[in-house]
Amino acid sequence: MVALAGVLLLSLFVLQYQGTHKVAFIFSPVVLLWLLSIAALGVYNIMHWNPRIYEALSPIYIYRFFRLTGIDGWISLGGALLCITGNMPLCYMLIFSGIIIQVAFCFFVYPCLVLQYMGQAAFLSKNFSAISLSFYASVPDAVFWPVLVIAILATVVVSQAVLSATFSTVKQCHALGCFPRVKIVHKSKWIDRQIYVPEINWILMVLCSAVTLGSQDTTRIGNAYGIASMTLIFITTSLISLSIYFVWHKGLALALSFFILFGTIELTFLFSSYIRILQGGWVPLLLSSIFLFTMFVWHYGSRKKYLYDQNHKLPMKWILTLGSDLGIVRVPGIGLIYTHLANGVPATFSHFLTNLPAFYQIIVFVCDKTVPVPFVPQKERYLVGRIGPKSYRMYRCIVQNGYKDVNENENEYDFENALIMSIAEFIQLEAEGGGSGTPDGGSIGGRLAVVKSSENFGKRFGISKSNGFEGTSSSSLNITSSKSATLVKFKTRVQLTLVDTRYKDSFVKEEVMRLMEAKKFGVAYVIGHSNSKAKWNSPFLKRFLINIVYSFLRKNCRAPSIALSIPQTSLIEVGMNYTL
Repeated sequence: MVALAGVLLLSLFVLQYQGTHKVAFIFSPVVLLWLLSIAALGVYNIMHWNPRIYEALSPIYIYRFFRLTGIDGWISLGGALLCITGNMPLCYMLIFSGIIIQVAFCFFVYPCLVLQYMGQAAFLSKNFSAISLSFYASVPDAVFWPVLVIAILATVVVSQAVLSATFSTVKQCHALGCFPRVKIVHKSKWIDRQIYVPEINWILMVLCSAVTLGSQDTTRIGNAYGIASMTLIFITTSLISLSIYFVWHKGLALALSFFILFGTIELTFLFSSYIRILQGGWVPLLLSSIFLFTMFVWHYGSRKKYLYDQNHKLPMKWILTLGSDLGIVRVPGIGLIYTHLANGVPATFSHFLTNLPAFYQIIVFVCDKTVPVPFVPQKERYLVGRIGPKSYRMYRCIVQNGYKDVNENENEYDFENALIMSIAEFIQLEAEGGGSGTPDGGSIGGRLAVVKSSENFGKRFGISKSNGFEGTSSSSLNITSSKSATLVKFKTRVQLTLVDTRYKDSFVKEEVMRLMEAKKFGVAYVIGHSNSKAKWNSPFLKRFLINIVYSFLRKNCRAPSIALSIPQTSLIEVGMNYTL
């Protein structure tokens, strides 16, 4: 049986890359068939072994149980945890609305579970020696093998639900800056918002195989699973209590009442389950501590880097004193400078100009920002503003994403086209909104606008594919301190053309035409390649976290350019040293 479990585990993890869309149609029938099967078995055992078992539903037996057993009865509650985890099939009902889940649980799932446990109790009342295998021992011989097959399929469905939830949780933590950069795979043919994280998949495969082969005992695995489930339930209750007060603003009394009502019951089970820490319960506690420490260090280091960028960003006065050419050679093309800053000019830009005093005709500071909402509508995704006067040709674009949003664009040029159209739309909206109609006008403060909210967005443009090349392709360029580097020209396979050239304002038309001309020469992506070190006089704990742990995570996670799906042939990396 252990070998069979190992084979099923390996098969489950190996098939994750293929997605579950091909077999998703069997999930609901399997869960439905499993619940109906256990309900039917429960009714059979009740009628066959002890029809009076329904009397056990009376709460008086709870009082009698604890009066007779005392402390031993409280300890036994930890073993009853697996009974409440029978609602795991609801994990795949999360695609439905909340009211559907509530109705399904109250009128279908919960009655099936109660009937099954009443049936087992009726069976054990006459066959107490079979307590170690009460479920399969209570199954009649005629239907044993069909029930076993359905149980295995139901286990696979529940395991798939846990894996999908793990991938989703890791993706959301990564989006909020609380987890190292990992590869997130999503294909358009997959189920909506279904993702696959290879690194997490293989780590889970190794851990699950090690636990299964190492313990070889369902009791130890059950103890570990019970502690993990009960801890999860209690943490969820605590977070809901905080949400009631801080997010939904329902009042402190309601939040405390909710926590006391449910938290007290859950704490009773939680403390009882922790008695079994030495009997396998230490496994989830150890693994969760490792993952929690990893998340803390990554967030701590990322936060320190952000504060460093915030404190060392360039003042606008310095930019304005350079003039429209910024004191450098402006060459045809568009330069996208990635930064975590939503305002100001990052130090990466000045470091680039120090080593290479030339840059592109159009400069766009791109900030890929995850906002604390699940989803951001497409029309609200791009915020575009201007930096300095119009003659500077400098823009800022904040790309807003929800922590549950999944990038479904398979072509990296889709982002370039959407960005160019957004800037062009901003130029038009700026003129219509009373902006200055001269080349030297513009907003120095960089006022932002939601450009896709316009009904005419993108109607002036057409997209066509090209088999030729414009410019010359080049590999990525890593700029540290060398001044002999040259700018890169790139190949362009997708053409964005301006179909409608009718503009009321001649200056708007000129600026849009220059933007389109720069697009034809190509787009470069400038991103920082950082090296973080703690200050020499920092406390030992900080130096350990930054210089060793955070450095290890940063070097072994995915590069920022790969995580942002930046084409390598258009990439320019700027080396930066961070002293945190």
